[in-house]
Amino acid sequence: MVGLITGSTSEELEEADRSLDELGELALAAGAVVVGRISQRRPAPDPATVLGKGKIDELAAACAALTADTVIFDDELTGAQIRNISQITDCKVIDRTLLILDIFARRARSHEGKLQVEMAQLQYRLSHLTGFGRSLSRLGGGIGTRGPGETKLESDRRHINRRIATLRKALSDVAIRRDRLRQHRHDNEMMSIAVVGYTNAGKSTLINTLCAGDLFTADQVFATLDPSVRRLMLPSGNAVLMVDTVGLIRRLPHHLVDAFHATLEEVADADLILEVIDAASPDAAAKMAVVEQLLDQLGASTQPRYFVFNKMDMIPGEPAEADLDTVDHDPSGLIREQAMAIAASQGRQVFPVSALTGAGLDALRQALADFASAHMLAVELLLPYSQASLLDLVRQNGRIDSVTYLPEGIQASVHVRYSQYAQLRPYLMLAENSQER
Repeated sequence: MVGLITGSTSEELEEADRSLDELGELALAAGAVVVGRISQRRPAPDPATVLGKGKIDELAAACAALTADTVIFDDELTGAQIRNISQITDCKVIDRTLLILDIFARRARSHEGKLQVEMAQLQYRLSHLTGFGRSLSRLGGGIGTRGPGETKLESDRRHINRRIATLRKALSDVAIRRDRLRQHRHDNEMMSIAVVGYTNAGKSTLINTLCAGDLFTADQVFATLDPSVRRLMLPSGNAVLMVDTVGLIRRLPHHLVDAFHATLEEVADADLILEVIDAASPDAAAKMAVVEQLLDQLGASTQPRYFVFNKMDMIPGEPAEADLDTVDHDPSGLIREQAMAIAASQGRQVFPVSALTGAGLDALRQALADFASAHMLAVELLLPYSQASLLDLVRQNGRIDSVTYLPEGIQASVHVRYSQYAQLRPYLMLAENSQER
């Protein structure tokens, strides 16, 4: 693995080191065995080989000594750089972007996910054709080669453009279907909660624990790629939809952001965002900044949001059970300081939890119930028996507090979403215009 350090401050050096550590995790996820790492401090990358003459020769010698067959750079390379470095090292050369694309290709399960990944791969390779012929011809297969066939990618730019056009049409059709499903949920007045966060923060585990679901989980990057929706019953009796989303990562390839834009729109469309943070991560604040940046790109940075500091059970000395009601138990003070700073600056609630053990989740469930209730009206209805089906609508998307069967109809005390008010207004007995709490 190879990293270039262009900064000089201690923070920049630490960030570069963490990024290279993360590159190692990505390489392992792609099936590689990491045998060494090299980094160089330079004010700017060399246009031809990224590294300077002496360091690139050192890299070539290390590859020969370690019998390495692949070199992975932490920064995105140009096609010419891939070709030049491959010639010098006699190895296949890939960069962080292609590595992430390869992992996505391995993990995509749904038809939409596979289309999105192929689109991103083709867009990347279209801009790197000059470098792929030399580098990828050295080894057939392995990381960085999963997906579209290299022969056509190298020899026929028109073929790639035609395939991209086909994929765009297919993804447009998928986006239309997704919009219809989203509109169907709106029509049914279901409140949606999008769960976002850095990769491997524990989003799917959190949803599984809350909803008693069976989403695939693993201690690895990008374990979840395809978005999924689960129904959650809250303590108040309200039902909401929990939307799991793809994990984010530093320098997520813009090809992937573009390809997955329709999927990520689920976040901007949600009533509430749960941002899950790995509380045990030493660079939790930096990872939160990555998530914030993408939410801003999606136009979702001002959406109502709760911060969920997960994996509190992995912090030494941290209580494992119900004592996680506050963040005052963090012995190092780091997580508490970060959480309190966020809460103070953004006015958003913070929940320390362990999705694995369930600790702290009761407080989160109650907060979600309070949020749902705050977006409802308390009303008294008198429904004719011919309109009894409206109670089912209220039961699905609101809360029924009491029901009395009278000769003249069904009297019900209910809480409903504001958007349901017009439909129920003809049967209104009394409205208590509740204030959003």
